[in-house]
Amino acid sequence: MRNDYPHDELLQSGHLACQGCGGTMTMRHCLKALGPDTICIIPACCWTIISGNFPYSALTVPVLHTAFETTAAAASGVRAALDMQGKPNTTVLGFAGDGGTFDIGLQSLSGAAERNEDIIYICYDNEAYMNTGIQRSSATPELAWTTTTPETRPKLGPKKNMIQILAAHKAPYCATANVAWPEDLIRKVKRAAGIRGTKFIHVLSPCPPGWKISSEMSIEIARLATHSKVFPIYEVINGEEYHINIAPKNVPVKDYLRAQGRFRHLSNEDIQHIQTRIDYEWKILLQREMTESFQKNMP
Repeated sequence: MRNDYPHDELLQSGHLACQGCGGTMTMRHCLKALGPDTICIIPACCWTIISGNFPYSALTVPVLHTAFETTAAAASGVRAALDMQGKPNTTVLGFAGDGGTFDIGLQSLSGAAERNEDIIYICYDNEAYMNTGIQRSSATPELAWTTTTPETRPKLGPKKNMIQILAAHKAPYCATANVAWPEDLIRKVKRAAGIRGTKFIHVLSPCPPGWKISSEMSIEIARLATHSKVFPIYEVINGEEYHINIAPKNVPVKDYLRAQGRFRHLSNEDIQHIQTRIDYEWKILLQREMTESFQKNMP
């Protein structure tokens, strides 16, 4: 492990997460990056349970539990209160799952981004409403199984692209990250902490029960997601500059899909359809990065 990797543990033992929970790994690394002068805003999600029963908490930073749809609104209020108290350097961290970000909380996140509130918003994306029984969200991948999209009626349509939505708001900093690369995640959280305005980081966070994988496979499956280009790792600055951070190894998408029980019903034709879509989206991402580079080098 690199010497500059933070060693302070602000997530303590005794939390209530499942084994192999990507959301718990995400929280641990994010708090390592931000340090103790942080206030965490958590809506209804797995982390409402993971942190522990009141009056106990596995987190050593202050936590405000809020309603499902209000993460960014509550974070905006906490930011305003801290500024009035003369505490501009305290970090306000919104930490929500994909259901509370892609769906129920999208309107408050959009409002905060439009106002350019000085907050960090991190979505730990396990690609369904896991806390309430594995129901589909708009972050659920195409044709995936959930309890509300069973094998006979799998989820239709592609996953919502939240980075593009926040980039369209011209947020100062947006990024994707993956728990399989913790040093990249920590670097991005630290970078976000040094930027004024709304920062959004979308972190792929495997869920063993929901993805139907064994807990010890969480990191390997997450790594396959990026190397197959299903979940690219990149940054967007001011909604304009695109920078791909991790070069994929061009693993076939079928290697990622076949490793998870939630995709076991897919036919070869289904997998080829998904491969075609992933290849197209990767091509578009490369074009965005190259366009930005070309514009910078114009006379």
